[in-house]
Amino acid sequence: MTVNVLLILLVLAAVLALLQWRRCSYALLASALALLLAAGCGPLPIWLLAQLQSDRSAAAPIEWGQRNAIVLLGAGTVRAAGSGEVEASLFAYGRIGKAAEVYRACRQAGRECKVEVSGGDALGLGRPEAAVYAADLQRLGVDAADLLLEPRSMNTWQNAQFSGPLLKAYAADRVLLVSSAYHLRRGVLYFAHFGIPVVPVPADHVDGVLSWLPLSYNFAMADLALHEYTGIARYHVYNAMGWNVQATKPGAW
Repeated sequence: MTVNVLLILLVLAAVLALLQWRRCSYALLASALALLLAAGCGPLPIWLLAQLQSDRSAAAPIEWGQRNAIVLLGAGTVRAAGSGEVEASLFAYGRIGKAAEVYRACRQAGRECKVEVSGGDALGLGRPEAAVYAADLQRLGVDAADLLLEPRSMNTWQNAQFSGPLLKAYAADRVLLVSSAYHLRRGVLYFAHFGIPVVPVPADHVDGVLSWLPLSYNFAMADLALHEYTGIARYHVYNAMGWNVQATKPGAW
């Protein structure tokens, strides 16, 4: 996203230079340079991610209900080279580990709990995220009988939409949402739209890196943050335009 903006600015600057609009061309070149340094050298992704994760710096102590549902949001799958097996992506293991950790804490507290794994086969690899992650969770000690699979969702909005019926059928009185810290603000917003109050549980955090030279890593982190802000802004715009499905009253799911 940020690289595309840089390229657009440079192309426009070149076009304006050919048209002899030198002041406008110089202004666009200066903007491109500022974006290159702000994004590539770290200040922009650091600031964007700090705003997203500021209230997710640490998980608050969990107050358990009688019937607890731990909702695990996916972070993609990959096909392993050589074997061709579908496995969780690198970015998913922090979330999977945190879900298993919260499940163990719930069981140790003597409470009833289920882990709902939400995620379909968005990349068309042949296995939904829910099934892949469920196998990993079982290897980490989650009882197969305590797993609820939601294998249809293709994005965070559908994670929330399709989780509602499962959580209602289970009659959960406490829902814990496990995802990366940068993703939780959007996740909480979407689940609230479908009337599902959740306790956010951050699995991992990310940050930019200050550098004298632009780094591709920083551009990736800036794009990651901008993707979340875009999703939040789109939600509010769609609500204002009446394009979202009607919101569910809290507790009605």
